[in-house]
Amino acid sequence: MTKAPTVEDVARAAGVSRQTVSNVLNTPDIVRAPTRERVELAIAELGYRPHAAARRLRTRRSSTIGVRLDPYAGGISGVVLDRFVHALTERASERGMRILLYAARTPAEEIERIGDLVDGGEIDAVVLTGTSHEDTRTTWLHERGVPFVSFGRPWRSGGAGTGDGAGDGAGQHSWADVDGAAGTRAATRHLLDQAGPKIAFLGWPEGSGTGDDRARGWSEAMTDAGSAGPRWHTEESVGLARELTGAALAADPAVDAVVCVSDSLAIGAHLAATALGRPDLPVVGFDNTPAAEALGISSVEQLPEQVAAGVLDLLMGPTGGVVLRRDQRDSTEESAYVLVEPRLVVRGGLTA
Repeated sequence: MTKAPTVEDVARAAGVSRQTVSNVLNTPDIVRAPTRERVELAIAELGYRPHAAARRLRTRRSSTIGVRLDPYAGGISGVVLDRFVHALTERASERGMRILLYAARTPAEEIERIGDLVDGGEIDAVVLTGTSHEDTRTTWLHERGVPFVSFGRPWRSGGAGTGDGAGDGAGQHSWADVDGAAGTRAATRHLLDQAGPKIAFLGWPEGSGTGDDRARGWSEAMTDAGSAGPRWHTEESVGLARELTGAALAADPAVDAVVCVSDSLAIGAHLAATALGRPDLPVVGFDNTPAAEALGISSVEQLPEQVAAGVLDLLMGPTGGVVLRRDQRDSTEESAYVLVEPRLVVRGGLTA
């Protein structure tokens, strides 16, 4: 059996001391970039993996990041968060970190659960999901000094975004998110080119940070093109979307296509159009779920794998193997963010 490479092997291959290798693994920010890159190359070439248990004892860290397991809510859109957690687990493992899932039904219950995990030394950091206006969890984490990054922008009450892609929450804490406006903007431009000038938007009621951001992309694309189209609102429900879209299309058959805030609403819109004898009406959803793929509906894919990579970069640095404490980050890093541009997946009668 081949002997596993050791820290000494890495040090010898990189031409550095054992302590330098340890610094690269545990506190990479104090190592000069050329030296760090040389050590990282040696680690990759030798296939060295730090002993997790020994590192936890040495650094007094758990090497674990906590993530809430969202309650099952039915519907078809949960696949995005599933993909995100799966990707986060894989990429964290590559850095010698683990993911701990915990359950909580309310923000207050989640704060209590995080407190227990932090006090018990079970987690080093938290990844928040499901951000909302005036999120009480972020205030608590700031006050406790717990490192965290959110999947989703820190939306502020009163606005979904500034129009520059970062949103009104930029600067409050580190976050990674998908640029929803860019996704619906691309979808709308594609439909304007392929279907006609009157593109409708089917979204959630106003006041949702994510929903309003996606609506903004449609609105900007329509304005840029000198076109106009109706904006429809409904809750996240295939049935409600089908009912609303059916009535709206019957009243305004001149609509050329529909951009939707989610795949659930897109499926409802597609079913409504089919029932009215317009099965080829172009409809674009958001999330690129298996249900949309099965029905041949075009959709915007969020690329949660890229979001997961961005979350770890914000928590640990681009190449770090430990969570950076808040006092190890400068003020710009504290408010850093990663905004991932989604990808339009074209299906049906539309051409890419």
